[in-house]
Amino acid sequence: MLEIFLPLVMLKAKPNLESRIRTLKEDWAIVYDMLSEKDNSSFA
Repeated sequence: MLEIFLPLVMLKAKPNLESRIRTLKEDWAIVYDMLSEKDNSSFA
């Protein structure tokens, strides 16, 4: 619905959101690896 009223805003915001989601996935993958002792058996 927002795309109907502000089509240009959504075009600019979409790459930014995708970039932030990609960054969050990378950060959480690091945390998950640390907690699951995948690379560091002495952590936690």
